[in-house]
Amino acid sequence: MVSIVIPAHNEETTIGRCLSRLLGEGSSASLQVVVACNGCKDATADVARGFGDRVTVVETDVASKVHAMNLGDEVAQGFPRFYMDADVVLSPKDISEVERTLQGDGVLAAAPRMEMDFSNASWAVRAFYRVWMALPYTRSGMMGVGVYALSDEGRRRFGRFPNIIADDGYIRVLFKPHERVAVDGAKSIVKAPSTLAGLIKIKTRSRLGGIQLAKLYPELLENDDKNYSMAFWDIMKSPSLWPCVPVYLFVNLTAKRRALKQLQQLDQYVWERDESSRTG
Repeated sequence: MVSIVIPAHNEETTIGRCLSRLLGEGSSASLQVVVACNGCKDATADVARGFGDRVTVVETDVASKVHAMNLGDEVAQGFPRFYMDADVVLSPKDISEVERTLQGDGVLAAAPRMEMDFSNASWAVRAFYRVWMALPYTRSGMMGVGVYALSDEGRRRFGRFPNIIADDGYIRVLFKPHERVAVDGAKSIVKAPSTLAGLIKIKTRSRLGGIQLAKLYPELLENDDKNYSMAFWDIMKSPSLWPCVPVYLFVNLTAKRRALKQLQQLDQYVWERDESSRTG
């Protein structure tokens, strides 16, 4: 059995699309899907229950992604175990490719490659991602793909998910580079924000999560393999990217400024997300 845990907070417009692809043609009958609805004020749970016995729905009044993941873990039974955002699209074939990769010696964590859906994105959003996706540490994998999977041994690397913003960043640095793999034969489809304002929100959250992670688990950062030194030169070698650089710098500087401001009141932090990409 393969288990997929999907934390979902007010995702009635996206959860149907997510589950339809997971449970579509080629899906294994042994696939266990757990939707952990957290603090929902909409019909997320009802939409998920509409898929019948193939989906287990658990609910909590606590609006916390990490709390939902831990709740889903209590119900999930199989391995590999996937943890997946509700607004991401992943096919049965992609699940099989990641599962096959996790059967390799020493591979404890794996994730598909990311494919961005720019169908509703503005030019500025597209410009930002052109630069971001060209950076070496982004191409190294498990960065912003919206889903990752752990083997049984990998899941035993830690207990409950800690109360942090960047659960994916925590998983990335929990494993050494040779223990985690980006699976070239699998892809997750992530819908890009439509607006620059939406993009800044998710990049602020990402930056804040990174700062928090470094403060709480500095010893794990040695497992990161981000290569910042070569990033600038990679961009300079591609003149087609030069017009996009100002947008990239503006978003990063704005996100950093906002994240540092939010850091001062982290105990009152309210999860920021982009709403412009959450369409059915």
